[in-house]
Amino acid sequence: MPAERSAAAPKRPKAWEPPERVEVVRSRRVVTPGGVIAAAVHVAGGRIAAITAPDEVGPDAAVTDLGDLALLPGAVDAHVHVNEPGRTHWEGFATATRAAAAGGVTTIIDMPLNSIPPTTSVAALEAKRAVAAGQISVDVGFWGGIIGADATSVRDLAELHDAGVFGFKAFLAPSGVEEFPHVSMEALAAAARHTARLGALTVVHAESPSVLDAAPAAAGRAFASWLRSRPPAAETEAVAALAALAGATGARLHVLHLAAAEALDDVLAARDAGLPLTVETCPHYLSFTAEEVPDGATEFKCAPPIRERANLERLWDGLVEGLFVGVVSDHSPASPDVKSVDTGDFGTAWGGIASVQLGPRAVWTGARARSAGLADLARWVATGPADHAGLAHKGRIAVGADADLVVFDPESSSVVDAAALAHRHPLTPYAGRTLDGVVHATYLRGRRIDGDRPPRGQLLSRSG
Repeated sequence: MPAERSAAAPKRPKAWEPPERVEVVRSRRVVTPGGVIAAAVHVAGGRIAAITAPDEVGPDAAVTDLGDLALLPGAVDAHVHVNEPGRTHWEGFATATRAAAAGGVTTIIDMPLNSIPPTTSVAALEAKRAVAAGQISVDVGFWGGIIGADATSVRDLAELHDAGVFGFKAFLAPSGVEEFPHVSMEALAAAARHTARLGALTVVHAESPSVLDAAPAAAGRAFASWLRSRPPAAETEAVAALAALAGATGARLHVLHLAAAEALDDVLAARDAGLPLTVETCPHYLSFTAEEVPDGATEFKCAPPIRERANLERLWDGLVEGLFVGVVSDHSPASPDVKSVDTGDFGTAWGGIASVQLGPRAVWTGARARSAGLADLARWVATGPADHAGLAHKGRIAVGADADLVVFDPESSSVVDAAALAHRHPLTPYAGRTLDGVVHATYLRGRRIDGDRPPRGQLLSRSG
């Protein structure tokens, strides 16, 4: 489908300056769940009070006219590793959420690792909430964790659920940090029976440890070595097992950061069978190919790995066909020493990509090249992830929703300057890459949050 654009859309003023607060914001391209329309969005009490025709504005209203700039819902990134407390030298709430705001992301959900302690008890959750309070630029929710040979206890799961976590994360393969051990399929099945009774979402790093154990270990500067160490079969075997587990337990299971497009066959079969299995992917799997990763460029290392060009195209096909609930960053930064920048050794480097500030633009770059439109972008990075997490008041421009808004120029582009990124370490595979779209302003509940502004984010809890 072609990118939406009104033929008669006026050009924006050359000296347009975003206000600190919006009361009414008007655009020829307001991206709503029903499509892209010319409209005036009325904000009151931090929420969207009305969406009217552009000229249906009271004489005394403070109107921000965007002209031809698009108005998008704030993105919802449900897969972010903030790492605080415990590994704040990798990333922290202040830096991560400033980066999110700068990139048009207004809500993040923090993973239970790599913080110390991990979020596997209410006490750990409260410690994380306490350190986050007062320094977050966007709204922040939290996942709980399922760990160890016997999984997290039934009592811990129930207490964390009652305390408002958005669900529970487990690893089928080693996580990379000793305080968050992976679980066997048997342990996950026991936990899934409990999460099914709670009605909770269980999200899983889905790689088969037996396949990984049989693969050659990664070592040295060659990216091909890292790629061989995490073959697609590790993902396909794990996804098939999760589909079977969803059928056996009725638990809501979600496959995190799918990289191997071959696994989409099982995802499609599960969907057709009505099984409660969902899946996400990440901007880096839709942006980079194994063929282009330079040897020694450990900023590209992630697990599962970036795969070949043909795989990327199949992932895009799956996204367009609606097989993914959304695209989220899996923002997992680390300091240059932990990323083995000095040696370029893929065997020793931490596996994680820093991209919370760049995700929506990276997705838009690929979407635009494939003739997708702004409504698709909003569904993939905002509405879909919000719905999946149960955030009905986020990720959409609709009456009653939070006025989380992004002023976006979809026709412009710029080269990523890593030094200008807001996350703690300016180390990302997107450095020097041209991305389409420019974020001109980000609003949280109608107040501007990008740039050097006081933190205005709130801590979120799952409702219901």
